Amino acid sequence: MSDTPTIELVDIYKSFGSTRVLEGVGLPLFRGEVHSLMGENGAGKSTLVKIMAGLHLPDKGAVRIGGQQVLFRSTAQAQQAGVSVIYQEPTLFRDLSVAENVFMHRQPKTSYGWIDYAEMNRVVSEHLRQLGVSLRPEDPVLGLSIADQQIVEIIKALTFDAKVLIMDEPTAALSLEEVKRLFQVVERLRAKGVAIMFVSHRLEEVFAISQRITVMRDGRVVGSGPMKEWTTEEVIRKMVGRSLEALYPKEKVEPGKVVLRVRGLRRAGVFRDISFEVRQGEIVGLAGLVGAGRSEVARAIFGIDPLDNGEVFIGERTLAKHTPQAAMAAGIGLVPEDRQQQGLVMEMAVVRNATLTVLHNVQRLGLVSKEKEREIAARWTQRMQLKGHIDEPANILSGGNQQKVVLAKWLATQPKLLIVDEPTRGVDVGAKSEVHRTLSQLAKDGLAIIMISSDLPEIMGMADRVLVMHEGKLTAELSRSEATEEAIMYAATGQVSSQGERKSKLPVTDNHDKGI
Repeated sequence: MSDTPTIELVDIYKSFGSTRVLEGVGLPLFRGEVHSLMGENGAGKSTLVKIMAGLHLPDKGAVRIGGQQVLFRSTAQAQQAGVSVIYQEPTLFRDLSVAENVFMHRQPKTSYGWIDYAEMNRVVSEHLRQLGVSLRPEDPVLGLSIADQQIVEIIKALTFDAKVLIMDEPTAALSLEEVKRLFQVVERLRAKGVAIMFVSHRLEEVFAISQRITVMRDGRVVGSGPMKEWTTEEVIRKMVGRSLEALYPKEKVEPGKVVLRVRGLRRAGVFRDISFEVRQGEIVGLAGLVGAGRSEVARAIFGIDPLDNGEVFIGERTLAKHTPQAAMAAGIGLVPEDRQQQGLVMEMAVVRNATLTVLHNVQRLGLVSKEKEREIAARWTQRMQLKGHIDEPANILSGGNQQKVVLAKWLATQPKLLIVDEPTRGVDVGAKSEVHRTLSQLAKDGLAIIMISSDLPEIMGMADRVLVMHEGKLTAELSRSEATEEAIMYAATGQVSSQGERKSKLPVTDNHDKGI
């Protein structure tokens, strides 16, 4: 590795109006290294990325490439200098091919002035070969997974002869297998000498792929250095000023009466033979790999998706109708996996979002009482410790605050059972801790909770019991003491043939309280 950084930010300051966002930030990226940038939402990461990408000019400080100071006034200037950004949601033309997207606005021409499709396909094909990706240049982008669309963006960057690749939350919407494949591509980019900045909230991914890490808090760098100098505990402490123990503040609660009992739930081709119960004060974790059918079971219990067979009981009563309206009337709430598409009306104010589930309480003679609306919204958003004014639209809030609004919306219904699907996906460590604390307190107050999560430390840290699914079937039920990573993955990968055999087959170790 060269002693001179490929790109370096030196003493960067940036303010928006009277709000200072960056204060004296320094950050070097070296050739052939993955340098992870971490911090809570609002720490200044996005502003730093935008300065490197040419979207913002710093108020003070310098950007240097190869030791020479540069000034990017546009993304085009940054790309020409070899700096490219891969965002969480790729921005591609879906009706065009992979090659056409890669060369958009700069297509090579033949001697007759026509677009040289053969040359475009040749260049893209070579990059695909070098990265070990099975896509073809002529494949349409329409229908590609988010992971494959990100590969297209990476190839676009490489055709600009990218020296620096910034990956901003690239794995947030990817499955475990897609993440592995993306990381293989990243390793090949490292081997080519590309300097990579990896922005992520996922600690396990940061430790798996990085050679160096920088942690920001409140617009400043609070720690930076090689990965060998860091532990998970130290990263979290630097990010949020709290210890690792504060991340899973689970309180011990003695379970009460049965709130939910499902028996023999089946939906052809999706799940089968699903039977379990949840008690007052209990957090039941639902674990399994992507595609195991966890979210589908939740949607079926709530009445969104149809059932071919089975019964749902709330207390001693069967749900007479299989509809969301009947589920809500019986006391069930569902916090969906995709908060932006399914949980919120993004352009609508927080006050309106937070009361959508209880419109009958804020209406009179068909008219909404703004006073009553504000009263209910304020009560539940304050309980969630929402950072932000309730008159602001949901789309300007951070991911963590958006999730708090969704939780507030359902808590306003005062449910008996709350189903939370990936409750902390895409939120920073600080907001994650607050969501966990809220769920723990709700359980202590007697609420029954089903928590679906792909984050094993979250499952182990928060659940009283863990149900594991594989290919649409429950393969294990584990107590809190039995729920180790090894035991959960053993059941999630189908190595348990039936619930009756699970205890003899699941390897139980002594590290169930290890957290992350």
